[in-house]
Amino acid sequence: MNRTNYHSHCLYCDGRAAMEDFVRFAVAQGYSAYGISSHAPLPFPTAWTMEWDRMDDYLTEFAGLKQKYAGQIELYIGLEIDYLNEKDNPASPCFQRLPLDYRIGSVHLLQDGEGNIVDSDLPPDKFARMVEQHFGGDLELVVRLYFGRSMRMAELGGFDIVGHADKVHYNAEYCSPGVTREAWYKRQVYDYLSLIVSKGYLVEVNTKAFCTSGVFFPGEQYFGILHDLGARVVVNSDSHYPDLISSGRAEALEKLRYAGFRTVAELHGGTWQDMEIGGQ
Repeated sequence: MNRTNYHSHCLYCDGRAAMEDFVRFAVAQGYSAYGISSHAPLPFPTAWTMEWDRMDDYLTEFAGLKQKYAGQIELYIGLEIDYLNEKDNPASPCFQRLPLDYRIGSVHLLQDGEGNIVDSDLPPDKFARMVEQHFGGDLELVVRLYFGRSMRMAELGGFDIVGHADKVHYNAEYCSPGVTREAWYKRQVYDYLSLIVSKGYLVEVNTKAFCTSGVFFPGEQYFGILHDLGARVVVNSDSHYPDLISSGRAEALEKLRYAGFRTVAELHGGTWQDMEIGGQ
């Protein structure tokens, strides 16, 4: 029944519930596998990432839950790791030596012309102010920076799943309706999707915003392109609340099937397997 999820956030980062709460909801909803993927530490404090001094607690708590729920559900531990720069990214040794089952590579942060680190993962109105204040209102510059950093992350590697590719599109449309249909924008997306497929990464279809905003990341309009490129996709909810772990999942699977996909990738027995998309 494709009841799996490998992208969720608990109290170790910006999630809103304890790790076990997510596991209990997954068991109750008939999930066969579930993964925890807190935001990995950055080299500076934030309100939304783990701190390094919690890493041992994170891994130890997970190990206890894996033992407690053995026989009921397969549990996996990962991290969502940001590309920050050439030193701090998913391929960094500090992340590679951790005993993780998988890693998600994501881009949330940009760098403005003065070298300031800028959070781009914002509500639309705050994103628009960020574009104005840090980039002189140049939306195209921001989009190209986002994809440039995403491409560099893909080149450096060190992860299994590309997190919410083209997440910038929703905010870009807010700032300039129709911009994502322009040729230069579509070229940015196509080049990035082509690169990540060629590198063999799993492409996450992120369902977090579907029920509130009606969008997936990457957008539904790219599902056919992903299929033609030969992508392997994994459907994740990126949930921060236990009761939302299934949000948008059935809809994403239906749209993927319509685009030509017959399988999605699922982690079972410690191996990524292509599982047939079944009835929901």
